[in-house]
Amino acid sequence: MRVASKKRFAALWITLSIVSVAAAACGSDEPDLPAANAAEVWDFLQAANYQTDWELWPGTTERFVGQEPHGALHTVYANQVSLDAVDSKAGVLPNGAFVIKDNFTPEGVYDVTTIMYKVDGFDPEHNDWFWAMISAAGEVRAEGRIEGCTACHGAQAANDYIWIGPLR
Repeated sequence: MRVASKKRFAALWITLSIVSVAAAACGSDEPDLPAANAAEVWDFLQAANYQTDWELWPGTTERFVGQEPHGALHTVYANQVSLDAVDSKAGVLPNGAFVIKDNFTPEGVYDVTTIMYKVDGFDPEHNDWFWAMISAAGEVRAEGRIEGCTACHGAQAANDYIWIGPLR
């Protein structure tokens, strides 16, 4: 190998090494986002301790009075990506946003969790929302493009399908 080739190879190797180290250093503190799959999403939420480590949706309280088809009482959680978009009045929630609603019976018994999760490219017709319903026992009751969810929340399409509060 010629000297010039060796120098180019060495320079390329050094450049790639620096880029690799820089990319690793700039990695996100956020855990990898789950696929649009209810079981994976539920595992992600459990690992994230959403009920203790995430904030309530702005302006809500724990177990506030709700409406059907959700439970009589709701607690709504949001991840930081969602909260940042609400605070900035972005008008839409970005990829990776979660809106989690724990639903309770009138007696206050935890019944089911309903999930809105923004997944880039999942369902462009409905702003890429992935929907899921998980029972108190952790069983998937529904997931994906749930017709009842998209039909009801479609009335709020101008608010990125969000009923709980304005995004602008």
